[in-house]
Amino acid sequence: MQLNHAQRELTVKIVYYGPGLSGKTTNLQMVHQRTASDVRGRLLTVETHDDRTLFFDLLPVFFSTANGFKVKVKLFTVPGQVIHNATRRIVLQGADAVAFIADSRRSMGPDNNAYWKNLLENMRENGLDPAQVPVVIQYNKRDLPDAKTDAEIEETRKKGKEPVVGAIAIRGVGVLETLHAVLQVGYRAIDARAGLTKNIGLTEREFLGQVFANIDTTGTELEKAFPPRKVEAK
Repeated sequence: MQLNHAQRELTVKIVYYGPGLSGKTTNLQMVHQRTASDVRGRLLTVETHDDRTLFFDLLPVFFSTANGFKVKVKLFTVPGQVIHNATRRIVLQGADAVAFIADSRRSMGPDNNAYWKNLLENMRENGLDPAQVPVVIQYNKRDLPDAKTDAEIEETRKKGKEPVVGAIAIRGVGVLETLHAVLQVGYRAIDARAGLTKNIGLTEREFLGQVFANIDTTGTELEKAFPPRKVEAK
């Protein structure tokens, strides 16, 4: 989180983390597609021969609060391949919250666990306290054979403190719900630390409302809370 009182600007950083090909890039692509073109930045993607994302995808969403603060929400993904660990560590620097994108197939359990441990290690390497950086877990690829059952995912939810969302990112299912969850826990962590409500008059309701006012929520669980704004295809 970067809070610049002189320029009246707040920047919130969200990082999507997880194994290679778990759906991190797909999540950002879907968010970008559903975000109004007048408030979204360019989605930057680098394809490589061994991973779909070498560095990061960047999506800045801009809005101004009632008190005149300019808020930027930046979404990043990290590369999933093992050899890119140094890049993952760099991208993770300064993260306010993390969306951990797991592959829900049982066969991917070891990979999910390895990258979870890698996330915690890289947090510590960056001077981040894993107990203080909120994480939301998305179980993606729920439509594939060998995917964990809803009951199994519910067990995971009960065991940990992290919010858990089921998803089929390639169809857009669970993508905005994951974004909402990670922005919510991120806001709460920043508010507890920096007093956003007290110091700049930015409440959780305004923060989430401003972001999702610019996103087409049609067909998602967020549709009632945040009535859809139609986004023109580009």
